[in-house]
Amino acid sequence: MKSALLAAALLTAALASHAQTASAAFPYEADGATAADASSEYLAAKARWHNELAAFARADQQQFPPPGGVVFVGSSTVRMWKNLSQDFRQVPGIVNRGFGGSTMADCSLFARDLVVRYKPRHVLVYAGDNDLAEGRTPLQVLESFARFANAVRAELPNTRISFISVKPSPSREHLMPLVRETNNVISAYLNLLPDSEYIDVFTPMLGADGRPRPELFRGDRLHLTDEGYRLWQSVIAARLPGAVAAAPVPAPAPPQAPAAALP
Repeated sequence: MKSALLAAALLTAALASHAQTASAAFPYEADGATAADASSEYLAAKARWHNELAAFARADQQQFPPPGGVVFVGSSTVRMWKNLSQDFRQVPGIVNRGFGGSTMADCSLFARDLVVRYKPRHVLVYAGDNDLAEGRTPLQVLESFARFANAVRAELPNTRISFISVKPSPSREHLMPLVRETNNVISAYLNLLPDSEYIDVFTPMLGADGRPRPELFRGDRLHLTDEGYRLWQSVIAARLPGAVAAAPVPAPAPPQAPAAALP
């Protein structure tokens, strides 16, 4: 069953890749009704994220990031990483383009707006858990990621693409089977995509009991604490040339069983 699912997922990704590559540089410039529908989706997304996109535009007007940098894009976990540049201060050209509440589908729509225009040497994307929370399937998340990756590669063929695994949030623990499935199929797809990688933050965020480590999450049980970001930094730094990893955040030791009373 799992192998059949994986095969279907990779087929979906391949079809998405083919459609993306066969279109114009931007996926919504092709001919036909499908392109018109996609253009409507893009325009609707621009209206929905108007304030966030306008804020990015203002930041670009003040200081446009030089080409050859490293772009982080994705949902609120990226947006709320306030110390991102400082955490990777040895890496030149860090750009944060996270927009809270966004999905992998949104990231694919805005691949040119938030990634391609900066001509980065490396892009790291974190998205997917909001898609699952909204009812999308792992296959749909994979397809959105494939569209995102191919939109980037269509114009920046030498840019490295990294997918940061969907995290195991306590507030969405009921989605853990879907999170695992999403991570597995995207990881498998990345094995077929040159100059790309899957970054596993999911595994170190689990405790010895296999459940999300609560100390890594804020009171909403969804967003990261400083400890959570320190863990992410330590994992991601190993994939960024020049970055220095922070001290890892060890999982709490499991409680010891009380010693037996002496006779």
